[in-house]
Amino acid sequence: MENAIIGREKEKMEMKRYIASEQSEFIAIYGRRRIGKTFLVKELLEGQFTFRMTGKENARLGDQLLNFSYALADFFHDDRVPKSWAEAFRLLSENVEKQGEGPKIIFIDELPWMDTPKSSFLGALEHFWNNWANYRKDIKLIVCGSATSWMLNKLINSRGGLHNRVTHKILMSPFCLQEVELYFQSKGFNYERPEIIDCYMALGGVAYYLSLLDKDKSVAENINSLCFARGGELTDEFERLYESLFKKADNHISVISALSRTGKGMTRLELIGKTKLTNNGNLTTLLAELETCEFIRSYQPFGKEKKDKIYQLTDPFSLFYLRFMKDKGNLGNNYWLQKIGTPEYAAWSGYSFEIVCLHHIEQIVRSLGIDGVYHAPCSWFYRPTEAVMADETADDDMKSGGQIDLLIDRNDKTISICEMKYASEEYEISKAYAAHVDQRLRTFRKVTNTKKSFQIVYVTPFGLVNNMYARKVNKQVIADDLFSN
Repeated sequence: MENAIIGREKEKMEMKRYIASEQSEFIAIYGRRRIGKTFLVKELLEGQFTFRMTGKENARLGDQLLNFSYALADFFHDDRVPKSWAEAFRLLSENVEKQGEGPKIIFIDELPWMDTPKSSFLGALEHFWNNWANYRKDIKLIVCGSATSWMLNKLINSRGGLHNRVTHKILMSPFCLQEVELYFQSKGFNYERPEIIDCYMALGGVAYYLSLLDKDKSVAENINSLCFARGGELTDEFERLYESLFKKADNHISVISALSRTGKGMTRLELIGKTKLTNNGNLTTLLAELETCEFIRSYQPFGKEKKDKIYQLTDPFSLFYLRFMKDKGNLGNNYWLQKIGTPEYAAWSGYSFEIVCLHHIEQIVRSLGIDGVYHAPCSWFYRPTEAVMADETADDDMKSGGQIDLLIDRNDKTISICEMKYASEEYEISKAYAAHVDQRLRTFRKVTNTKKSFQIVYVTPFGLVNNMYARKVNKQVIADDLFSN
C-alpha cells in the first residue's frame, strides 16, 4: 500500500519512527483541505489499525456518538452505544486493553467535527490521553483535521488540559514540482515540465485537484473544464476551502483578497488599511493561521526592521481564483484558452511564476551551487520619501525607488539577485530591461549600503536568448532545475 503514496518521504519516515517508538505517541496531522492527510495514514498503516473512525461533518452529539459506536462494533464487536464522550473513550480504552502485544494504533480522522457545542469532547479526549494512554507505552493516537484553526488553537497550541500533550505534529504541505511530475507519471499523463509548471501556477500542488485532471486533455483544457465550465468541480472550491479550514473565514478571505492585488505584499498596517480589520490579537492569530496553512508567507525585507514585516500571498489556486474565477459565473468551454496570451494572463503568469519559484527556493539554491553556504532568502523594496523627492542633491537612483522580489543573502560576501521571469520560450532581456535592472541594483546598493558582491540570476522556464545582455548574467535557473530533488 505504501507504494501508492507519491512523495511524502519525510512524512513517511517520521510516521514509521513514531509508530516504532517505545512510548505512547499523540500525533496531530493537519493541513489544508484535500491535501492528502487521510490518504497518507490509510495507505501507510492500512491493516494495522486497532481502531479507526472519522468524525461526521455538521452532525449533532448524538449522531457523533452513534458513529463512534459503529466503529467500536466494527473493530471490537462491541455493540454498546455511549451516552457521552467520557463513556465513549472509556469503552475504547476497555477494548484496547484486551488486545495483544505491539503498538495500538488509534486513528481518528476529522477530529474537529466531533467537538460539537456543549459536548465536553475536549475534556474527554484530555482525560483519555492524560489518565490512560500516556501511562502506557504502546498507544499511537493519530488525529487528523482540515479545520486548521481548531487543530492549532484547541489541540496543538492548547493552553488547557491538552497543553504540550501532542508529542508530534505533521504539517501536510502541497506537492513540490517533482512530486507533481511523479504523480502525473504514475497516472499515465504525458505532460512535459513546462506544462506541469503551467498546471502548478493555476492549481498548486494540491493532490485532490491533480486527481481531477483528465490525461487525454491538455492542462489548459483541464483548467477550462474544472474551473470555468458549468458544473466544473473547482468552481466552488475557494469558499469551501476557507470555510473548512477556519471557523470564521470571512476575515481570512478579506486578507487573501487584499494580498492578491499586489505582488510585493503588504505590511500589517497596509493590510489593516485595505481590509478595515482591527489591529489586535485576533488579526495576529488570523495571519499566523494563513501562514501555517501556507496560503501566505511573511518576510522581513532586506535592511528593514521586524516591524516592517511583509505578508505576501503564496497560494497559486487562491490567486488564480481571485484573478479569473471570482464573480465570473459559467464562462464556457473556451474561456481559459482565449485568455492565454492576453495582458491579463501575462500579469497573472508573472506573479504566479514568482509564487512557484518561492515554493522552490531550495531547488534554486542547489542549482546555484550554494546549498553548502549559509543563505537567507528574502526580498527588498524601496519607496523614496517626500523628503528625498524634494532634496535637490539626491541623485536619480534614490528618487526612482526599486523592488527585488527574491534575493539570497549569503555569508560568502555575495548576494544572489534573482529575476524570476515567466515565458513560453527563451526569455529575451531587452536593452531597456537590462538598464532597469542596473538602476535597481544601484539603488539597492545606495539604500542598503551593502558592500557585498552581486550575482545576477535569471529564473525562467526555458532559459535566456543568448544576446549581449544575457551574457552579463552570472547564472541561469531553468525549469529542469526546479524539478530537482
